[in-house]
Amino acid sequence: MKKSLFKDKILLITGGTGSFGNAVLNRFLKDDIDLKEIRIFSRDEKKQEDMRIKYKNDKIKFFIGDVRDYRSVEDAMDGVDYIFHAAALKQVPSCEFFPVQAVKTNVLGTENVLEAAINHKVKKVVVLSTDKAAYPINAMGMSKALMEKVAVAKGREVRNNSTIICRTRYGNVMASRGSVIPLFCEQIKQGKPMTITNPEMTRFMMTLEDAVDLVLYAFEHGEQGDLFVQKAPAATIETLAIAIKELKNPNAEIKYIGTRHGEKLYETLVTKEEMLTAKDCGNYYRIAADKRNLNYQKYEGVGVSKIDQLEDYHSHNTERLDVEGMKTLLKKLNYFAEKN
Repeated sequence: MKKSLFKDKILLITGGTGSFGNAVLNRFLKDDIDLKEIRIFSRDEKKQEDMRIKYKNDKIKFFIGDVRDYRSVEDAMDGVDYIFHAAALKQVPSCEFFPVQAVKTNVLGTENVLEAAINHKVKKVVVLSTDKAAYPINAMGMSKALMEKVAVAKGREVRNNSTIICRTRYGNVMASRGSVIPLFCEQIKQGKPMTITNPEMTRFMMTLEDAVDLVLYAFEHGEQGDLFVQKAPAATIETLAIAIKELKNPNAEIKYIGTRHGEKLYETLVTKEEMLTAKDCGNYYRIAADKRNLNYQKYEGVGVSKIDQLEDYHSHNTERLDVEGMKTLLKKLNYFAEKN
């Protein structure tokens, strides 16, 4: 990452009190990134107060608001150069029960952020998405898939590319708030069985540092509408549980409870349709946005036979971690340096 890109700039992080926002702050403060200001936008005043006490840094400014409320978004936008848009409803079960709420935050909230960014001539916006947006089967993934479409559509509206809108899509972030790793650790701590839905279920394994790296890569290299995906290893949920058990308490019990509603056996990061245009950038895939317009007649009779020869990039066919490999990755987390 070129530090000079951020020199004397103002960065706004929506949903900035979450795991990703804290990871970005830690990275920027550790690397002494010379930003003029970092704005944390969220609706949770308690978490903002916790961050204010934790960081004690005059460059960090806090804005109470909700991405659903355009006026509050606009109030935080004045003078902003860049945006990392991380605000979202992310829990699969809650989005299943309240899908309209997922739409209001993930879809309409994203439109509010992008509309305000364009109106205020923000230079670049990176929108954070999830592997559940690829071939979505649950409300969270569907709302995130629509969020990605909104980002591309808003990018088409920008004149002279005065505001660049690009996207990132990544898998499960290890030990992030509400994820399975803290759940397993808490179950062990309370002396309860570790509950596994399906032992053969696989998930990508990314650290928060990986997520920050991906967003910064997209920020530096992204063009209008681009989607960036980081290649990542995966593990079965059973492998993950055994690794945590061996690190925390070898005597912990594992209980199999069956697949939950809305869960996939494996997660896809890049669909085979997207693989048609994906560019391999080493550790990342870059998928350019579809730049075609509504003049359908231009594309009549034009098909792609090569798609039958392609395969999705998913957690069943990526690098597979065994228990020892999973333990090595877990040990990199600050979460496992603490006594949970």
